[in-house]
Amino acid sequence: MKEEKQAVFWADQIAEQIIREKGDKAEYVCAAGISPSGTVHFGNFREIMTVDIVSRALRDKGKSTRFIYSWDDYDRFRKTPSNVPKEFEKYIGVPYCSIPDPFKCHKTYAEHFEKVLEAELKKTGVKPEFIRQNEKYRNCDYAEQIRFALRNRTKIRQILNKYRKQYLFDDWYPAEIFCEKCGKDTIKITGYDEEYALKYRCECGFTGEADFRKKGIVKLFWRIDWPMRWVYEGVDFEPGGKEHSTPGGSRTTAKEIVEEVWNKKAPVYKKYEFIILKGVGGKMSSSAGNVTTLTDVLEVYEPEIVRFMFTGTRPGAEFFVSFDLDVLKIYEDFDSCERIYYRKQEAKDEKEKHNKKRIYELSAINLKKKMPFQPGFRHLTTLLQFYENDFEKVKEYFRKELKTKEDEERLKVRAECAWNWLQKHAPEEMKFQVQEKPQRINLGAGEKKIISGVISELRKKTNEEELSKRIYDLCRENSVKPKDFFKTGYKILLGKERGPRLASFMLLLGERAIKLLEQAE
Repeated sequence: MKEEKQAVFWADQIAEQIIREKGDKAEYVCAAGISPSGTVHFGNFREIMTVDIVSRALRDKGKSTRFIYSWDDYDRFRKTPSNVPKEFEKYIGVPYCSIPDPFKCHKTYAEHFEKVLEAELKKTGVKPEFIRQNEKYRNCDYAEQIRFALRNRTKIRQILNKYRKQYLFDDWYPAEIFCEKCGKDTIKITGYDEEYALKYRCECGFTGEADFRKKGIVKLFWRIDWPMRWVYEGVDFEPGGKEHSTPGGSRTTAKEIVEEVWNKKAPVYKKYEFIILKGVGGKMSSSAGNVTTLTDVLEVYEPEIVRFMFTGTRPGAEFFVSFDLDVLKIYEDFDSCERIYYRKQEAKDEKEKHNKKRIYELSAINLKKKMPFQPGFRHLTTLLQFYENDFEKVKEYFRKELKTKEDEERLKVRAECAWNWLQKHAPEEMKFQVQEKPQRINLGAGEKKIISGVISELRKKTNEEELSKRIYDLCRENSVKPKDFFKTGYKILLGKERGPRLASFMLLLGERAIKLLEQAE
């Protein structure tokens, strides 16, 4: 029988496409970037993770890669985000790198938002080479490329006009200038010597001339800047969001400009979908205020699980970031994937085994030879509440299973995530506090007999499976529905009708459970 060929994982498919289209190279350049216009939210992280995962897939094929991340901090400030003082409207038209930090903790507006993301990325194992475009432009590194674009402005204008409702006229230039007096881009180019000098007039009344070999105040417009940098940096792969991927959008024009003007091939491209914040709807937006940051997500999800969300979802598929009960399932899915990778759990078939193995490899930050210690997230939420967030007691509970410092560290990280989730996001049904004294409950004769039997079982130092079976047997023998007794048990122990798995929780409480049950009997 012919063996069925395994489907190639999405990141490996893209890696193979890059090698096929770009040829065998000593190094492949994979690029991403963003303007630091405000808080870099979790939705923006999709581009970064797509590039990181594809870069790792290339390296797994024995290829050298350069992952560059551009801070487009020489872009103009367009509008004031919701978390920035309204008075900053006076800086509209000024590049982000020239605006003061509204939070007064960094040198500039741009640096504030850049440094936050750079610190977050380290936690997820993403280590790109950061390029600050303000430094490149101000150092006049792009002088030759700017000259080339200016000399080919007619051809560039014709390409752009194919997709515009309002045509660009003959006096249009593909560049902007930041005024030497007011610092804004409110200028009109009044002349060009066809070499390196542009004359301009600003709305502030200043007139000047910029030799862009010497004055780093000239910048190409975005739709020209993007293909220019593909050429300058030798980019082989760069994904883009769906907003860039619409017909006639920036990807369309960038591809045509790079191929028809620069006579170079465009990078391999992959469109990625938005990430939706569950419960809010729509894509995240700094200006709209529905922003969840990578820091917010890392408070609840381990770094590897953050990677797992992206690795396990094709870039072209939309997905939700959730902080409700879905958190429990996502942790369980990751733990299952980890067990399959380390052959501690059987996959349902070879296809799932192959897929889960690859997802885990690309989700791991430091791939271990042996399976890491795996404390259940749901179980941790119970332990942390039982021990009132005393980590030392939680650690003692797992003492026999903690073999290494790495085991302790994973327990610590996961415990912190579980506690953060309980405090900030968990529904009330997941929260509890053990009673000092049980509520006054009118117990029927059958319930009293069940409680007596449970107390006897607990005194035997039984295990969860045996205790659970005994509870169901006692319910059947005394004609009490299990769900009704569970409510009674939770009321006695927690003062509410729901809680953790009853048998395991009673065993965890031990003598405290026996005491509370005896008082209620």
